[in-house]
Amino acid sequence: MLARPNRLVRGDDYRTVVRRGRRFGGARVVISVLFTGENRPARFGFIVSKQVGNAVVRNTVRRRLKDVCLRCLPTLPDGTDVVIRANPAAASAPFSELLSDVHRVLARSTA
Repeated sequence: MLARPNRLVRGDDYRTVVRRGRRFGGARVVISVLFTGENRPARFGFIVSKQVGNAVVRNTVRRRLKDVCLRCLPTLPDGTDVVIRANPAAASAPFSELLSDVHRVLARSTA
């Protein structure tokens, strides 16, 4: 589970990252990344729409994405804000494919 300092919780923060951040696409997710340069841990936010599935499926996808982000946290520089939007393909993807997809997209964003 992501700790409170590692989560985006305000709608304004989500909007800022999506509008001003760089967007990178993968097969199952679209990731917006904003490097703020602030001296704080990286923060993550998740957008899982009803197109992904019913509430059970959406919450499962969100929990998997949170676990993936927890594993990616040490590789991101301080002050990074990340918003992950799940595509409908994320609902049927096994955890390993979701993990590799997010790792690949985040690696492109920090390069």
